[in-house]
Amino acid sequence: MSAVAKLDKEMPVLVVDDFSTMRRIVKNCLKQLGFSNLHEAADGEIAWEKIQQQEFALIVSDWNMPNKMGIDLLRDVRAHDDYKDIPFLMVTAEAQKENILEAAKAGVSNYIIKPFTADLLLQKLELIFKNRV
Repeated sequence: MSAVAKLDKEMPVLVVDDFSTMRRIVKNCLKQLGFSNLHEAADGEIAWEKIQQQEFALIVSDWNMPNKMGIDLLRDVRAHDDYKDIPFLMVTAEAQKENILEAAKAGVSNYIIKPFTADLLLQKLELIFKNRV
């Protein structure tokens, strides 16, 4: 069974970014890959509210956002028993080694530096879900 077979294209995905254009780009890439159950939030605070109201199988989040940064959202998700196992993909312009290490320490599932392609997004998702049962 390939890693792609484990990727449920119907799973609810939350896309978090303060720029609507970037949310649209991420969602379009996911749609291109066959995902259809896409939701969005304009910052980490709104995302946190949505996470508590609805079940998500994947969170794709930017780092730099007003109200609640992506790294803080990641920490909140990992600190909560109900959400700590949700795969969390950071998609950000933050390419500094310190940021990547900070995200890794906080429990990020994978990390993509903008700009990116749908192919790279698929590779990262396959890596995340290949390690899950």
